[in-house]
Amino acid sequence: MTAQVGYDDVEPGTELPARSFPVDRERLVRYAGASGDFNPIHWNERFAKSVGLPDVIAHGMFTMAEAARVITDWTGDPGALLQYGVRFTKPVVVPDDDEGAVIEVAAKVAKKLDDEARTVQVDLTVTSAGARVLGMSRAVVKLR
Repeated sequence: MTAQVGYDDVEPGTELPARSFPVDRERLVRYAGASGDFNPIHWNERFAKSVGLPDVIAHGMFTMAEAARVITDWTGDPGALLQYGVRFTKPVVVPDDDEGAVIEVAAKVAKKLDDEARTVQVDLTVTSAGARVLGMSRAVVKLR
């Protein structure tokens, strides 16, 4: 696959389409099975509260992956995401109700990095319940 977005078609400040990702307990259990991360803070409310958490929390890597979907959906090519890093700043608390939680992701092209390689830096803002849950969230993306 090749990125559907052209390097010449973006400038610093270009905004990617924002996305909202619902998170509920079922998704966390499915992610635990797929990832092999069965830490009870991600599915057992009693245990999570016993270790000082407000409730069950989403896996950090799950949160990171959902945020990355904004980039891969924008480019149309998961392989266009060359580098990606975040700092985990606050957990995504997932109550056991009909709503769960929502991860909100906004992103924009921060700068063009290399004309020859056709790469850009994309900065992401990732929040849940009004709090920033990922900090220093940025990626290097290769465009066509």
